[in-house]
Amino acid sequence: MARETQHMAVLFADISDSSYLYKTLGDVPARGIVNSCLALMSGVVVRFKGRIIKTIGDEIMCAFARSDDAVLAASEIQVQIEAKRPGDRRIKIHSGLHYGPVLVEGNDIFGYTVNAAAYLTAVAAPDQILTTDATERALAPELRTCVRPVFRVVLKGSDEESTISQVVWQKDTAAITNVSLGAQRLIPGDEGSLKVTLGTRTVRLDHANRTLTIGRGSECDLVVTELFASRQHLRIRLLRTHFYLFDQSINGTFVTLDNGKEVQVLRGELLLEGSGSLALGRSAREGAADIVSFARDRRSIYRVA
Repeated sequence: MARETQHMAVLFADISDSSYLYKTLGDVPARGIVNSCLALMSGVVVRFKGRIIKTIGDEIMCAFARSDDAVLAASEIQVQIEAKRPGDRRIKIHSGLHYGPVLVEGNDIFGYTVNAAAYLTAVAAPDQILTTDATERALAPELRTCVRPVFRVVLKGSDEESTISQVVWQKDTAAITNVSLGAQRLIPGDEGSLKVTLGTRTVRLDHANRTLTIGRGSECDLVVTELFASRQHLRIRLLRTHFYLFDQSINGTFVTLDNGKEVQVLRGELLLEGSGSLALGRSAREGAADIVSFARDRRSIYRVA
């Protein structure tokens, strides 16, 4: 397959907290709202001469030849989602975009520019569009007036400090907080993905695969045979740059950490750091079957496969 390098503006636009929609509305209605949002966003991208690269769950990844078009499209997405209210809901979008060289391979794109845009999307707040000084330098003068600095940071894969800015798309800017760059402000670090292993199978949680379910039910991503485990025993989710275990079982999850200490999580949540193991329904010391191990993979969460 032919490969070539081109300069593009890469934009990710993500629905904020779509899991809340699924939890409150149910799978079918929530998916209908998500699909309506994705269709609306895709239409805006095409209208501003962009190309949809792929959809990843509840977000779109797209590319533009010009930074101007990417910024205008990101802003119009926010305006349209707010105006149309898909499913009669107040849906919020958070976006990130970066302009730079990308490796084009068939219909897909790869490289630092893609990773930087994905990273900015993950740390953007609801209703926020984050971008870089490289993008700002490529904008027409009239569009630069819509860009306001919020952070300085060394992005992963770069040796130089970048100024991260938000694109002001709202007509009423009175509620937007002014930021002093005199203080040291850093975007949360990309601490790597999470590898979860059961037997011979390993699942990698990252930007493209954010949720993993484990239990006795055949519908789970990892299926255990432990009789004390619930059918839908637990979920592991990527939230921004951290991984959390959410227990939803009857007997709880027993987590053994790096230091050998075992803690029980019952209908609660736990931040997973470093490495360790999970026993479902009963402690490993009590002979629990199907021990699940987890370990942080220090490669970027935002690597796009």
